[in-house]
Amino acid sequence: MSRSKNLQYYLTARLLLAPLMLWTIFTIVFFLLKATPGDPADAFLGNRASDESKAELRKQLGLDKPLYFQYFRYLWHALQGDLGKSITSSGEAVVKIIHDNFPATLELAVGSMLVAFIVGVSVGTISAARPGTFTELGGRLFGIVSYSLPIFWVGMLLQLIFAVQLKIFPLGGRFPANLTPPKPITGLYTIDSLLHFDLASFFVSLHHLALPCLTLGILLSGIFERIVRVNLKQSMKAEYVEAARARGIPENTILISHALKNVMIPVVTVLGLTTASLLGGAVLTEVTFSWPGLASKLYEAISNRDYPTVQGIMIFFAAIVVIASIFIDLINAWIDPRIKY
Repeated sequence: MSRSKNLQYYLTARLLLAPLMLWTIFTIVFFLLKATPGDPADAFLGNRASDESKAELRKQLGLDKPLYFQYFRYLWHALQGDLGKSITSSGEAVVKIIHDNFPATLELAVGSMLVAFIVGVSVGTISAARPGTFTELGGRLFGIVSYSLPIFWVGMLLQLIFAVQLKIFPLGGRFPANLTPPKPITGLYTIDSLLHFDLASFFVSLHHLALPCLTLGILLSGIFERIVRVNLKQSMKAEYVEAARARGIPENTILISHALKNVMIPVVTVLGLTTASLLGGAVLTEVTFSWPGLASKLYEAISNRDYPTVQGIMIFFAAIVVIASIFIDLINAWIDPRIKY
């Protein structure tokens, strides 16, 4: 069977399994939230509300129905694109909350992943090129420390240094309150600014984006540093590298054009698997930097016991992880022709 046929069968199988994976996650999220202590009516109305008011709200939310009825009703509405309505946001549809706030999270996630990829691959390559030296030791320490430090602590530390003391970056927010953000097209301020040929807004939005991206990106870069360093050291001992050295090819050319190219395959795999860590880290980053994204909305919904919003955002994030894993597998197959499915 040809490679293209194998890839088509693999893609078809993954696409058929994706709804099953999403349904499994949907079910787990639904029942876990139902098992958590607390009553949404108490969170919305307060403890001093009358029992009649709480009972009326539970009836409006459908919480007076049996659990199986709530589950199948929510599943039916979710299949139609209706993830319910928020309890604490004046009955705003969860789909609209996702639509309005996800672009900010996407902009932060893409910027952070670029920082993580560039820093991690660069440090890993430099440390692997000098094995047994203090440079490699420094790369090891960077990978361990960057991955283990808590995001909120690093974020506050960078805010104190670069925003409060040096006043290089803004303390938080996505755009200055006294300025009008670019007219939305994609919802990404940097992209929308360029589409409107508004360089002033582009640099302002980039200025606000820089510190949160550096915080999350540097802390995630330790994953890439370790993957690149370990695999690159092994690749530099391979037979094809020795053959390239025997032909008189410069060491830097061998490192970049031969060994590093093969190392990119596990890096791309980790890139997809890091999506879940990226979304989790975005919650703490957005809260620390007052970034108005979907992750901060999730934090607010959890704090307010807004179960419909929590369920909808969790399902949406799960769909992103599932799609990213399929996409990364296809990229791996495109990069390395030896991969068969």
